Amino acid sequence: MKQLVLKKGSERYIFRYQNGCEDALLEALVSQASDSRTSFDWFDAAVLSFKLTQSLISEADKLLNEPTFETVEPF
Repeated sequence: MKQLVLKKGSERYIFRYQNGCEDALLEALVSQASDSRTSFDWFDAAVLSFKLTQSLISEADKLLNEPTFETVEPF
């Protein structure tokens, strides 16, 4: 389980999600930004989506830089 946290004044927004469910997280950010009953706005959604993107890029870099082992079949 992963999470993104935004502190805004005295409020704290915590979004928890599992690997592979980033699309649902983005939908939740849009839903919160669209809800006029909260102080969570479109800028907040943009900040958290940017953090999510940075996290995904970091994970991809780690995967790409891991050593790979190939099995070589004898001729």
